[in-house]
Amino acid sequence: MRNLLYIVNPISGTSNKFSLKEVITARTVAAGFKFDIYPSVADGDYSFLDEVIKEKKYTDIILAGGDGTVNQGINALRKHNLPFGILPSGSGNGLAFSAGIPKATASALNVVFNGKSEWTDGFSVNSQFACMLCGFGFDAQVAHDFSKGTKRGLMTYTKKVMQQFFSSVTYPFVLKIGDNELQVEAYFISIANSNQFGNHFTIAPMASLTDGLLDIVIMTRQSKLNMILQTVLQVAGLNRLQKIEDLNKQMGVVYFQTDKVSIANKRLAPLHIDGEPVESLEHLDIKILPKNFRLIFPQKHFGSIKSLPFSAL
Repeated sequence: MRNLLYIVNPISGTSNKFSLKEVITARTVAAGFKFDIYPSVADGDYSFLDEVIKEKKYTDIILAGGDGTVNQGINALRKHNLPFGILPSGSGNGLAFSAGIPKATASALNVVFNGKSEWTDGFSVNSQFACMLCGFGFDAQVAHDFSKGTKRGLMTYTKKVMQQFFSSVTYPFVLKIGDNELQVEAYFISIANSNQFGNHFTIAPMASLTDGLLDIVIMTRQSKLNMILQTVLQVAGLNRLQKIEDLNKQMGVVYFQTDKVSIANKRLAPLHIDGEPVESLEHLDIKILPKNFRLIFPQKHFGSIKSLPFSAL
């Protein structure tokens, strides 16, 4: 029998009058599975669960919260080689939505109960773990501003985006991809494992969580009006992927795939990792971590793809 370990962000809620814990409890009992619920911890140190996981023989770890909670939980507990489920209840939910996991708690629980796990890529930013997206410049500044506010949610995030758009500036970057080098002035650089920032706002239409590649998106220096146009084209999937040897920094958007990239960031453009602001650095080595953790996807994700069964089935 499956035995589920839920890690729930205490401030997460649902769209109805019931608390997240109440919904989880009622539906997991109805599904006939054993389970326990633990609160998430702000510092991401889940070492206190290591022995508990072994003693209670949990078969799955379910993370209820936003991208920050998901990042910390996966990073700390992936060593146990258990499938991770996600109940998205943050402001962006980029990893969950990229995996096709719905926002509604009941529907997300259905994925946990009936989905299948697949080995999923992560990536590293120097020594820091990421599972969704990291970025420099404009979107990172939005993340920094958003983290300082007292209000959360999509509306607040949208306001921060609009405020930053008109005051945004470009930064100089030097990217090294194998034997190739690209010097560019850019409003932002996004390094994407998932296909989106969150809230279904797609930034890397060709990105896959399981292809062993990172999608690099660079919004080069241009007029703000053209920046809007290029963003629309990128989100719509109309900008073509470029070959690394043919990268053209004169294009509105530079878009390519690689398994690793080094970035010189001499003007210390702001940086975020999985939506969380972090201290910026002058040099970053970023590389894919293929097949790094197991994620529970909806059944529709697989099609003809051979999936990994739950350890408890």
